[in-house]
Amino acid sequence: MRVAVVGEPTGWHVGRLYESLAARGHQAAVVRWSEIAAGVGPAPATGTARGAACDSFSPPALAMADAVLVRGMPGATASDVRLEEVVFRMDVLGRVAARGTRVINSPRSLESAIDKYLSLARLAAARLPVPRTLVVQDAAQVAEAWDTLGGDCVVKPLFGSRGRGLYRLDSRAALSAWLDLPETRQRPQAVVYLQEFIHHGGWDARLLVLGSDVFAMQRWAATGEWRTNIARGGRAAPFAAPQTWIDTARRAAAVLETEIAGVDLVAAADGSPVILEVNAVPGWQALETVTGIDIAARVVGYMEAG
Repeated sequence: MRVAVVGEPTGWHVGRLYESLAARGHQAAVVRWSEIAAGVGPAPATGTARGAACDSFSPPALAMADAVLVRGMPGATASDVRLEEVVFRMDVLGRVAARGTRVINSPRSLESAIDKYLSLARLAAARLPVPRTLVVQDAAQVAEAWDTLGGDCVVKPLFGSRGRGLYRLDSRAALSAWLDLPETRQRPQAVVYLQEFIHHGGWDARLLVLGSDVFAMQRWAATGEWRTNIARGGRAAPFAAPQTWIDTARRAAAVLETEIAGVDLVAAADGSPVILEVNAVPGWQALETVTGIDIAARVVGYMEAG
């Protein structure tokens, strides 16, 4: 099978997938996001007649792939430029999928999960447990939202991962400091996503859903840190997830139509799971360490079985 892994060649996950694909006899190629190009129009003329209209894609590894595995969704610093990149990349993946090429995860599911507001709204509509969340567009509304959320909430970027751009506003002083940040003052009418802070005792859980399989770990925050992200110094530990947590993760993945999903859960006051977010391009390096499971091989096996 010819498989295109879309991501950065130096990425750990890209490397692991490439190795697993090659070990199982597949013809693997890595395609950078920045290499992708597309064309629309009639096919080259044959004789005196113009060919039927068609899409074209490059590089050849993408155009000729039997399957595409998506790793990462890098974007530019400026939000307007990033939006153009995300839209174009999803459009191309959508056109590739329309030709019959299997894309994991699908463009539709990537679009849902990349946008934190859209994904949370769909989860809530499916009656899955999510934190109280408000999305506003100016400083006055931020202050009102902060009051509504009990004076303790987290500001998150709509597009983002690995704990970047997160701020906890747990006091009026913290709120004032955030409003006074240069990046906040420069964009007084920017979209702001605020989510109630759920006191988690220093840990949350990452459940990786791969088809019907679920793999789990705990993430413990570093000393003095409220974010549990491994990229922010968090520590991974084995986790025997209760069945209710596993069921919740599976339902969340199904709602967003993700075949591979990293579902971040935290315990509510009564111990029941609450979904913080769903990542459609999840990392699993720490998960492999604590479980001893070769996740990349499982991903390739899942692709083969489909």
